[in-house]
Amino acid sequence: MKILTIIPTYNEIEALPITVQRLRAAVPESDVLVVDDNSPDGTGQLAERMGHQDPQIHVLHRRAKNGLGGAYIAGFRWGLDQGYDVLIELDADGSHQPEQLPDLIAKIDEADLVIGSRWVPGGAVVNWPFHRELISRAGSLYSRTMLGLDVRDITAGYRVFRRSTLEDVDLGSIESVGYGFQVDMTFRVARQRKTIVEVPITFVERTLGASKMSSDIVVEAMLNVTRWGLAARAQTLAGRLGLG
Repeated sequence: MKILTIIPTYNEIEALPITVQRLRAAVPESDVLVVDDNSPDGTGQLAERMGHQDPQIHVLHRRAKNGLGGAYIAGFRWGLDQGYDVLIELDADGSHQPEQLPDLIAKIDEADLVIGSRWVPGGAVVNWPFHRELISRAGSLYSRTMLGLDVRDITAGYRVFRRSTLEDVDLGSIESVGYGFQVDMTFRVARQRKTIVEVPITFVERTLGASKMSSDIVVEAMLNVTRWGLAARAQTLAGRLGLG
């Protein structure tokens, strides 16, 4: 398999080299694509230097900070164009442990999407305050309930996609740019009746750099989830009534 790990960055100059070093040691067969949103701290330039030293590291520069979803979509398109069979989402800040990635990749033979899950048996979070865990658990519960999905960690960002899964998703129609992007992608994959497998991971809160999470991002995600859930219910009801 030809594997690509996509790492979105914005002001991750401290964390990025450590994460990439750990990734290259854990999964040396994976190429790396850093998608940088014009980081003012020089993360993009650092990634370029890393790429000069390691031909398996590539860099995609975007002109401005335009959200996690937009960065991943740009990375997916680049990876599909380059012929990769497996495309992976990985945070730059070290919260997704690269050493656990082989466990996720091992499941891609039996799934269309593999999710590294905090909320299945064996999963855990480290160094999270109680309110952060409560928000994440509640967000996942609300999302899977509204959307009718049997996925415990629907907001998780540690993911492995088959090429065919991404090819069957209309990437151009995705408007979610923040926290809701992961929910949006899960919903789209599930509605195509593809197989989603969750693998337990230990999520470690970042120790370097600053979190990009904000209340606005969470509110946007929950509003989108509500809208998608109500639209799906309306479509189902119209179908039953013969109006679809």
